[in-house]
Amino acid sequence: MFILPDLPYAADALEPVISARTLGYHHGRHHRAYVETVNRLLAGRDVASASLEDVVRAAAGDAARRNLFNNAAQAWNHGFFWASMSPERQAPSGDLARAIEAAFGGLEALKETFVGEGAGHFASGWVWLAAEGGALKVVSTHDADDPLSKPGVTPLLVCDLWEHAYYLDHQNDRKGFLEAWFDALPNWSLAASQWAAAAGEGKAWTYPSPT
Repeated sequence: MFILPDLPYAADALEPVISARTLGYHHGRHHRAYVETVNRLLAGRDVASASLEDVVRAAAGDAARRNLFNNAAQAWNHGFFWASMSPERQAPSGDLARAIEAAFGGLEALKETFVGEGAGHFASGWVWLAAEGGALKVVSTHDADDPLSKPGVTPLLVCDLWEHAYYLDHQNDRKGFLEAWFDALPNWSLAASQWAAAAGEGKAWTYPSPT
């Protein structure tokens, strides 16, 4: 069975950008429901040696397993979203900072691109900072879709664009949420390790293995 991983920080650690109330609903109800549905859909199958990444990739593009893909991808996306945030304000450095400069012209330009992509994304989904072909890019995906099933793409950071991620704290101001999120919460240490993994140095982040 796949688990609902604990948050890597206290429920109130991301305030005021994300309140403890929002995290309580988002992690304890939304993420939990995706994990429970994945386990129900996989009941009776031997998945002890399978990773959630394997499940997502195997179900991607298969109309008969769309429900499994949606719930498995959403479980993975949320796990990566929690890891993408840190209560301690950080800044990119080293190779990652140089890559940001090369791709966007600096951190402020990356923020403008990231916020613009997320704010302009229609309906639910996710906005990602990702690596592909040795360069950085910002992309958004709809609903449960994510970079896992896209060969050669490694996610570095993600922010949730579904309304339940921000509505209690920011109402319909998705752009304001994204601006506040980008200024305060990105886990640039994770992004740096993901950037290195994309270049073949170390392993990329993975969801906890099934028990």
